[in-house]
Amino acid sequence: MKRVRILLRVSSNQQLDADGDLSVQRRLVREYIGRHEDWLLDDKEYFEGSNSGYKNAVSKRDILQEALADAKKNEYDILAAYKDDRIGRRMWEIGAYVMTLKSCNVDIYTVKDGCISPENDDIMGQMMLALRYGNAQKSSSDTGMRVKDTAEKLVREGRFMGGAAPYGYRLVFSGKLSKHGRALHELEIVPEQAALVRKIYELSCYREFGSVKIAGLLNADEYDRSLAPHGEWKCGTVTGILTNPVYAGYTVYKRRERIGGKNRRKDSRDWIRSENPAPELCIIDEVLWNLTQEKRKNRAARYQKNAPPQGCAAFPVIARNDGRLPLQDVLYCGFCGRKMVRGTRYSYWTLRATGERQSRKIPLYRCPAARGGISHGRTAQFRADLLERIIFDCAAGRIDALLREEDMAGLYRKELLFRQKKLETERRRFRKELSGLTLDINVLREHIPDAVAGNYPLPVEELSDALRRCTEQKSLLERKIRDTEGALKELEDNHDRLFHTNPAVQNGAGTKGAVLPTWPQLFLQASPEAKRVIINRLAERIEVTGTRIVIRFRG
Repeated sequence: MKRVRILLRVSSNQQLDADGDLSVQRRLVREYIGRHEDWLLDDKEYFEGSNSGYKNAVSKRDILQEALADAKKNEYDILAAYKDDRIGRRMWEIGAYVMTLKSCNVDIYTVKDGCISPENDDIMGQMMLALRYGNAQKSSSDTGMRVKDTAEKLVREGRFMGGAAPYGYRLVFSGKLSKHGRALHELEIVPEQAALVRKIYELSCYREFGSVKIAGLLNADEYDRSLAPHGEWKCGTVTGILTNPVYAGYTVYKRRERIGGKNRRKDSRDWIRSENPAPELCIIDEVLWNLTQEKRKNRAARYQKNAPPQGCAAFPVIARNDGRLPLQDVLYCGFCGRKMVRGTRYSYWTLRATGERQSRKIPLYRCPAARGGISHGRTAQFRADLLERIIFDCAAGRIDALLREEDMAGLYRKELLFRQKKLETERRRFRKELSGLTLDINVLREHIPDAVAGNYPLPVEELSDALRRCTEQKSLLERKIRDTEGALKELEDNHDRLFHTNPAVQNGAGTKGAVLPTWPQLFLQASPEAKRVIINRLAERIEVTGTRIVIRFRG
């Protein structure tokens, strides 16, 4: 009797279904083996799930290597498969693999072709074997080309070509079936995630933060972190969101290419993109998406050793917005014209009561040419806090002149409503978690008497410990709900005070002490990172000497 083992392979997840290709393969191969009286089916079965026999080399396919190792141990005599392409679709590699098994006295039989293993001295048979798998490889190559051409055409028409949904979307049934009877899906926007996508683009475009800093800010916020794809934001995830045109409504194909067995990101100029945006997919507008890409490209050029591309100088960007010295991009020495750089001075003193020595670091702007002998009078460096106070006051006046006609009340109302919606979403999530936790606590309490009597699988100590943890978690959720409701109440009070009790409030004071901040006040209260971005937009160059400050505003 010849010992027979089965080899099964499917190249897609759909073929793993109970009524898919896998069950059909197994049934046909077993029936084929049953027709041979001198064959004995072995208990062991070799199975490759969702694995391409065309893209993957034989050396990378663990199942084939396992079958070969078992053949060398003389564990079986025949390897049975449904078709020859179940072994693989690579011309030279599969032929060599078949002959290696033959050298171990193992023949390969298929339901469709019978024995495909030629004898070691059968040159013509080996040539036919190479031809067989050459045709299989060409068939896969041709099929791949047809699929790519079809996908390219459909993407240009704005069709979603499947795969995992990008962050901010979910897959929903489109109501259509493919020609193979499979359900076709389309993208639908997830409102909570879409709001976070807008926040990421605004931080990148308007605050000019990099992906690492954006990921850190999102992880620092409990609500934003809870919406991360895998529990935590990473810079690669943020970069993927910032470079995907789908958020502006454009479906894309060939963003990545498989090279040397690895997927590598392609240049955006080589992407296949839909010709027109789909309004139902738009999370941000196309202007913001394009502006974000331009700024990211220009920021990256700052780190290159070669000269930056033309146009970068006319489009000011901040390479790394750490916010420590907001004027460092536009501040120049009024004596020699050199750009001022970061400096530091330390102040020391001793506490009389304890004798303890204290120190304080004072940030400075200094001219790097002062130590080279160029005359700078008495002032080659300036305290950052004193200099910034003067320049920021001037910039606030410029902002007031530019934005005096802007509707501050409308923007403030929009911001209040956005925060309110975010808090309401967070409260709903907490309440849902609390409801499920309450049910768990009730179930645990019901089973404690059974555990005490010894009629429950878990001991009473484990149930008590689980009940304690659930109770602590419930208390934490209840506190979060109270804090969220308090924040909501405060927002509602602010909204009512500013807009309901005083409908006429507009960019100024209202009744009952309600005052909207002015544009200059918002600027002066902004973070150092925000001030740095605004100063870069307002001022082209600022020159400072010991007695004079000259600000050249843009436009």
